[in-house]
Amino acid sequence: MEQAMRLANSYPVWVFATIVIGIVIFQAITFIRLAERTRESVGMTGKEMKSALKVGAINAIGPAMSSLIIAISLITFLGNPLTFMRSVVIGSSATEAAGANLAATAFGTELGADGFNEQAYTLIVWTLCLGGIGWLLVTVFFTKSLGKMQEKFSNEKGSGRGGLMAIISSAAMIGVFGNFVSAELMKGLANSVVVITAALSMFIILLIAKKLNMKWLIEWSLGFSILSALTVGYFISL
Repeated sequence: MEQAMRLANSYPVWVFATIVIGIVIFQAITFIRLAERTRESVGMTGKEMKSALKVGAINAIGPAMSSLIIAISLITFLGNPLTFMRSVVIGSSATEAAGANLAATAFGTELGADGFNEQAYTLIVWTLCLGGIGWLLVTVFFTKSLGKMQEKFSNEKGSGRGGLMAIISSAAMIGVFGNFVSAELMKGLANSVVVITAALSMFIILLIAKKLNMKWLIEWSLGFSILSALTVGYFISL
């Protein structure tokens, strides 16, 4: 275990992790700059774009906190650089924890066990990196063609399908999150209360924001609803 941790926190691992993290930061800055250049083509003002960026940043706080808690526990077994790198690239520490456990089990050991050596750690690194490469390949090879397909589908003359893609996208999002919510509702009364609290909080916050014309409250609505649900969940679990 000690030898594996020396490898996990060694300078070469830090170097590769820093390179990957730097690429992610570069991508984020590039996307923001591209959004600024193309906002007029989709009818967005500079103020609307800044508001959208602010909403995205605020709404990421809740999911990031849950991911951070799992990441802190992974640092003990996988070291700082690998945990930081995988959390930045994937953004789901729970997925990375599951992958690390599967790789360790396949090697014949467990995370933190006496048999967890450099070879087990290396296997985990390869498992996590190869497990996430599929999404990157899809992004590289299919993003442009999917964009062209969407544009052709939406702009076909006489089709009357101008807003159909927006409807399909919205329906897909509702279906995905509806599936997540239904899974939580099936886990018992405590989970159901938390879900209902989050929904009621969002409804009340948006209602207040609309009546009082408080645009900043709309931007913070998801953050406040997550906070209220977490608070209720904490007291229920006592």
